[in-house]
Parts: sequence; C-alpha cells; structure tokens
Amino acid sequence: MPSIRNLPLRLAAGAFILNSGVEKLELDAESAAGYQQMAAQAFPKLAELEPAEFGKLLAAAESALGGALLLPFVPRVLAGAGLTAFSGSLLWMYHKTPGLTKDGVRPTPEGIAIAKDVFLLGIGLSLMLDALTRRKK
Repeated sequence: MPSIRNLPLRLAAGAFILNSGVEKLELDAESAAGYQQMAAQAFPKLAELEPAEFGKLLAAAESALGGALLLPFVPRVLAGAGLTAFSGSLLWMYHKTPGLTKDGVRPTPEGIAIAKDVFLLGIGLSLMLDALTRRKK
C-alpha cells in the first residue's frame, strides 16, 4: 500500500528523473559520447559500448526509474532501492571524475550539478528505511 507521506519524495524525484530520461531519448552521438566518457571514469566497462547504445540505455534506465517512482503500485522499498543504486552510481562518478571535486569530496563549480545528487540518495534511503521499519497494522 502506498504511503501518502512518501508522495512528495516520490513525485519530486520521479518527475525529475523521468524528465531527464525522456530528454535523453533524442541524444545525438556527440552528447551520448560525452555522457559515456564521464560514466566510464567510474565504470570502465561502459567504455566498451557504442556511444549510441550507451545513450539509449541511459535514457531507458532513467525513464524506467522515474516511472517506477511515480507509479504508486511500485513498492517504496523497490523504488527506494532503485533510486539509491542510481544516485549512488552518480555520486561514484562524481567522485571519480577529475575536476569535479576539491579535497576529495567538496564540489568544484563544475561538480555542483552532480554533487546535488546526494539529495536523491537521501530520498532513496528514506524510502527504503520507511518501508523496512514501518510496522504493519
């Protein structure tokens, strides 16, 4: 059963991520290659994909996650786990990409756009913790 207290978290994160995924459905090859290069800093295996294939996978993954967060029948623990994995991957990429951090953690001006994904990590963990600690009535 969906929890109304989680609705603002799910709507905000879901709409943001779904929009990002839909926007990436029309990625040109150069943009897809740029996203891929950044992702490969943290996950080297991604460099083996063709940029167009990577772009399609990224768009599909973001769209699916955004949709899962918006759909009330998707259990919050599952939606939270997906969001936690996604945002954790983004933060790992932030950490591994040269020029995005200073002192190892704090963002440079170029890193702020990705460092803000720490909020998505907090939302994902909150959804999971709420689902796992809420007693059934």
